[in-house]
Amino acid sequence: LPLVESGGGLAQPGGSLRLSCTAFGEILNVHAIAWFRRAPGQAQEAISCSGPNGYSTYHADSVKGRFTISRDNALNAVFLQMNSLRTEDTAIYYCAAAPRGYGYDCASSMRLHEYFDWGEGTQVTVSS
Repeated sequence: LPLVESGGGLAQPGGSLRLSCTAFGEILNVHAIAWFRRAPGQAQEAISCSGPNGYSTYHADSVKGRFTISRDNALNAVFLQMNSLRTEDTAIYYCAAAPRGYGYDCASSMRLHEYFDWGEGTQVTVSS
């Protein structure tokens, strides 16, 4: 499943960015989609997910109330709206997909490492 992330860039603290995850040749809505991030020198962090057809959603405590995951089926895309950005949000952000039939409890699928297809990532830098 060829996933492509976009929308990263430079933002000031308190600012916003919207990341997109798209795929060509595959309908994203039948897959659970998750967003992960990796900051320099830190472990990968699972931050948000959406089950197939939006069956479930999850946001990690570190982003809850600031980030929102959503789907646009017409665009075949999954978005991560990031508001109130902080310097500690600086990281490479990846979207990943679980196989069909998986991920209805999308957070459990993160714990079970069921997201097998990954994009190449997009850099988000939050700095004044």
